[in-house]
Amino acid sequence: QLCNEDYKFWWKSFLNGASVGFYFFIYSLWYLVVHLELVGFLSVVVYISYMGLVCFAFALYCGGVSLFSSFWFCRKIYAAVKVD
Repeated sequence: QLCNEDYKFWWKSFLNGASVGFYFFIYSLWYLVVHLELVGFLSVVVYISYMGLVCFAFALYCGGVSLFSSFWFCRKIYAAVKVD
């Protein structure tokens, strides 16, 4: 990505990390259907709402870690390049 001078790699690195939160949400829906025996519509709505918030926060956290680690890596490799 950097060799092609794609300077929008920030969003790609953030979305790669944040995809873990999306996978976590899909897994929580599978867990709801297969393992949980919730009775009533409101119970299902509350479960999906809370899991959506938790997964969104987890996606932001993992995306942030991915973004800052790619930023740190790029700073390190460009600092090692000698310009003569």
